[in-house]
Amino acid sequence: MNESSTVELKTLRAFSPLDGLRNENLRALARKTTLRDLGQGRLLFKEGDTDKRTYFLVSGVVEFLADGRIVGSVKGGTSEARHALAPVLPRRCAARVASDRIEYLSLDSDMLDVLITWDQTGTYEVSDLSESDAGGDWMTALLQNRAFHKIPPANLQAVFMRMQRVTHAAGDTVIRQGEEGDYFYVIVSGRCAVSRETPLNREGIRLAELGMGESFGEESLISGAARNATVTMLTDGALMRLSKDDFNALLNEPLLRWVDYEEAKEIIAQGGRWLDVRLPSEYEHCHFEQSINVPLYFVRLKLKALDPAIPYVAICDNGHRSSAAAYILSERGFESYVLRGGIAVTELADSLVATNRA
Repeated sequence: MNESSTVELKTLRAFSPLDGLRNENLRALARKTTLRDLGQGRLLFKEGDTDKRTYFLVSGVVEFLADGRIVGSVKGGTSEARHALAPVLPRRCAARVASDRIEYLSLDSDMLDVLITWDQTGTYEVSDLSESDAGGDWMTALLQNRAFHKIPPANLQAVFMRMQRVTHAAGDTVIRQGEEGDYFYVIVSGRCAVSRETPLNREGIRLAELGMGESFGEESLISGAARNATVTMLTDGALMRLSKDDFNALLNEPLLRWVDYEEAKEIIAQGGRWLDVRLPSEYEHCHFEQSINVPLYFVRLKLKALDPAIPYVAICDNGHRSSAAAYILSERGFESYVLRGGIAVTELADSLVATNRA
């Protein structure tokens, strides 16, 4: 049986390097961490595992096995248990429960590393960004976003330093479809609705509902096109915003992975898929076989239909829309790439030229 319960601050402070976190950051981590339970004889992890999890033993006894032989053990509450269990990847040993049961913590290693780095390099605490005790939640949620694990720590520090806090009332329009993009937003509190107006629906089609820690507004900043959707406050709330120039310098450029056509074809040959983010009419005219067509403004809505185990190469006519789509996928933990130059650098370019001449 593997049960879980809310973890207390004193439990986290018993471990290194968690004991070095500032109080506000430790409270934010506690709200995202659970105390887990595992019975005798069960494996906590296997020898050779590469899963990026950090394990701390709270109580009970764990024994380590290498090649099937017991090579050591550790008991919760001892000095040896203050540190993560077998942190080197791939794991050089397995960990098996030797007592009736154990209590342990399991943390995402990348998220923990980013949080510790931010804690040690930031010049102010999370509380400085919010008046409420729950202010750290939005930052912790954002740091759990796998895209932020790829951003250099120095950039993350600059991101939080340059963000501006703005408040909105329910019903306020934060960004409007058709306008020029100016800011990237992260929700601190409240909820927002994302909608898109179409010729057949002037009221707007609801594309998504966003909450604390989620972000929006990046598409037009990356693609250079006008806003493709409207975002409205569903409740009173607060947002952190980052200017277009700061976003592109600190988040966009370090995150996107551009590939040339030969590299893209190799990714596809190894099991990847083309993700064509052009409009259906563009897609119907010319596209790669077995490619998936998800227009850029529908990417957020269709994320559940995509397989996170498959690498995606985003493609459009010139690389602008596809770079925005790849950023969104990376934010959600997908392995994504952008075809440099878009369809213009492939054999499909002739079809585009023919269309332009028509």
